[in-house]
Amino acid sequence: MAQTAHKVPFIVLKIAVSSALLYLVFRRVGATEILGTLSSINIFSLAAATALYLFAQFVSTLRWKLLLPTGLGLRKLFSLYMIGAFFNSFLPGIVGGDAIKGFYLYRATGKVGLSLASVFMDRYIGLVVLIAICGLAFPFGYPYLRGTHVEWVVLFVIVAFVVGSFLFFGLRLGRSVKHLADFYQYFSLYRHETGVIGKALLLSVLVQFAGFSAVYVLAHGLGQHVPYLAIVVCLPLIILISMIPVSLSGLGVREGAFVLFFGYIGVKPDAAAAISLSWFLSAAVGSLVGLVEYLKHKKESGVMPA
Repeated sequence: MAQTAHKVPFIVLKIAVSSALLYLVFRRVGATEILGTLSSINIFSLAAATALYLFAQFVSTLRWKLLLPTGLGLRKLFSLYMIGAFFNSFLPGIVGGDAIKGFYLYRATGKVGLSLASVFMDRYIGLVVLIAICGLAFPFGYPYLRGTHVEWVVLFVIVAFVVGSFLFFGLRLGRSVKHLADFYQYFSLYRHETGVIGKALLLSVLVQFAGFSAVYVLAHGLGQHVPYLAIVVCLPLIILISMIPVSLSGLGVREGAFVLFFGYIGVKPDAAAAISLSWFLSAAVGSLVGLVEYLKHKKESGVMPA
């Protein structure tokens, strides 16, 4: 409870940021226009996007299993993954999804370092692939973004990620932090497992393209014929911007980024905001599976993370 109390100011700040950004988007674009466009969505497109979200979570679970030298079954890990997804969607900032996955994994294995390291590496490999796709797709999608100065954003993101990875992994700047010594030991075990890392990277590609496909389907469900290549170029940048921890689940930040970047490819602001909100809605609906799994775990153990 004490840890949660310490987070309250940050949660309030994130709520304020999300509210302010959403207000700006709705005021500038028009709440009536956005909601009118959103209400016109094809229900089958929304269902397909939700199915793609669940598929991506399952593939992510397969990736996580590769990074775990334990005997935990796929069913158990998928349950934990969906619990994390639920907390990320509905209770962000209170108990983070990655934190709760790590908590339950620690309870199952008794290894703090392993739990932290596997969750981190699962996220890190996904981020590596996302940035790689962004870099590889950018030359092909440059005509959409010519003259927007986005090319400097892409370059900055790639350089910052490479430098940050070198500092953390190469120089091991975090080795003095509690539990991170176990993490570096974990990393040493896996850095020579090229087969495992290769499979994890391929699964991450599948995860990212499931996300791209979900946005493509939602756009078409809203009557917007957005080229798939344009989504591959713009969506990684939108995701990276939305990951900046200043809002709740990226709300507000993501909608503003959709309006900005999809505007470069000719999508009207109300449609871009509607695509963003429908993407969030499809993920939120899919993550309700995690609520069912969480209630099962809570009933079985009677323990929940504080």
